[in-house]
Amino acid sequence: MPEELHSLSAVELRNALRGGQVSAVEAAEHFLARIEERNPLLGAFITVTAEQAIEQARASDALHVRSRAGELPLLHGMPLAFKDLTDVAGVVTTHGSAALDHKPAPADAPLVAQLREAGAVSLGKTQVPEFGLTAYSENRIAPPSRNPHAPSRSSGGSSGGSAAAVAAGLVPLAPGTDGGGSVRIPAAACGLVGLKPGRGVVPSGESQGDPARLVVAGPLARTAADAALMMDALVPDSGHLAALEREPVKLRIGVTLDSPWSATFPFTPDQEALDALAAGERLLEHAGHTLGEAAIRYDNRYPDAFTTAWTAGVGSARISPHREVLLAPLTRTFRRRAQQRSPAKLSEALAFLRQFQHDTVAQYAEWDLMLMPALAQTPRPVGWFTGTGHGGERWPSAQWPGDADGDYRKQCEFAPWSSMINVCGLPAISLPVHWTGGTPGQGLPMGIQLVGPKGSEELLLQVGHQLGL
Repeated sequence: MPEELHSLSAVELRNALRGGQVSAVEAAEHFLARIEERNPLLGAFITVTAEQAIEQARASDALHVRSRAGELPLLHGMPLAFKDLTDVAGVVTTHGSAALDHKPAPADAPLVAQLREAGAVSLGKTQVPEFGLTAYSENRIAPPSRNPHAPSRSSGGSSGGSAAAVAAGLVPLAPGTDGGGSVRIPAAACGLVGLKPGRGVVPSGESQGDPARLVVAGPLARTAADAALMMDALVPDSGHLAALEREPVKLRIGVTLDSPWSATFPFTPDQEALDALAAGERLLEHAGHTLGEAAIRYDNRYPDAFTTAWTAGVGSARISPHREVLLAPLTRTFRRRAQQRSPAKLSEALAFLRQFQHDTVAQYAEWDLMLMPALAQTPRPVGWFTGTGHGGERWPSAQWPGDADGDYRKQCEFAPWSSMINVCGLPAISLPVHWTGGTPGQGLPMGIQLVGPKGSEELLLQVGHQLGL
């Protein structure tokens, strides 16, 4: 079994670890070897913490000797990784930025502490965009994170390194954080299940410098069951995995292509995105659900208000003035604008977003779930958003193209159905339902997004499981 550990689902591996068929050290060594073999191509990891991982794994095995299986923590000995925006004690947190001093974190972030308590073993830190700001995971400190299904393509962002690691079998599952699509976008790009829980469901995954409370933690996994396992670790005693044994009721699902970005950045979905939507519709109808067209009206002031709230944190980040030149153009541009913005402007944007949430949730409530494509385009080539076209090599600061607004527009056209779900505080799931080559594993993965009402995380996972994902 140890030779094939990466082919097991996370649930299967969890059962093998708890049952003693596989030791935590065997699992850690297996996945560390996978990382050593495949990470040079994929750039999924910025930092690999092999020594700490083996030490944690030995402690897990010692606990197994002393304990009964039923007394072991939920993720006993489970290897995973944290995106490099999240502090792990004793490990450098880069935030994907060359402008920061890279010092080891003094303590675990709450998300890390939560998953350690659940028994997980961290193998390292995964690639992120600078401060998690973008829908691609490229920065100036390490090679970009590449898509395991097509290494010339991006794995998405901001949890792109974690998504690439899960999709390539470098870890069985991973937590991500999502403030504007940062779990769902890379999940869709890499052919994974990605769940964004509703606001407040996973308190340990919330972020400082987030005045609109956009950021939440959620699972990146290969199956709905694996995602449910991660949710049970993030929300103890919640029963997400057990809930998959129950069939969801027949649902009324509203289908829409409407986006709050359309007025500012008009876009046309790629045919591959429409094909994925059609595939999702067929699967849902075959499962007995009723689908209908939903026309959603969005206030066209949304893009400005969201951007104001989303970039507030980078404006207040502690960066030495003499090191700001090391920031990527997009970060530097939005940091300057945030610092020039008055507190009244931020308050006005937050007030608008609260009203936007009220209005949008009321429209969604006419349906049990909302359905839309996960992305409007196929996974983009590495360097496409920044205009580097450099194929993945790190560029000196002076040579990185500086069209921040063009970069941002491309991102909004790529993922136009993501950020408003964070503003509304609703749960949403990205499900891989289509491959551009026609059969699973051929071509590029494309997904759908299902959005549910408050408290529907179990239902979204049940629907994903029902569709065979």
